[in-house]
Amino acid sequence: QVQLVESGGGLVQAGGSLRLSCAASRNIFSINLMGWYRQAPGKQRELVATITSGGNTNYGASVKGRFTISRDNAKNTVYLQMNSLKPEDTAAYYCNAEFIYWGQGTQVTVSS
Repeated sequence: QVQLVESGGGLVQAGGSLRLSCAASRNIFSINLMGWYRQAPGKQRELVATITSGGNTNYGASVKGRFTISRDNAKNTVYLQMNSLKPEDTAAYYCNAEFIYWGQGTQVTVSS
């Protein structure tokens, strides 16, 4: 089992940047797949990005080229660097491990 705690959300103007962090309660070296998902009000939760233990990444079409996922196994942390933010990126962002464990979410709001 692993607990995940997200941080780094906030209010930012369109075109700005934020970096989200996801701190795990234990070593993530053995966790193959970690990722970020987001959910806007009235919409389904959608994939933002995933990263494997080997460093392979996958991105949702709407964020490709703007967001970058990374992981630091030594710090038990996964990051999401978000650049060129748009109002449509406004959502609660959730960290996930192995499609099983979820964090409580962090809110990102992008103003136009």
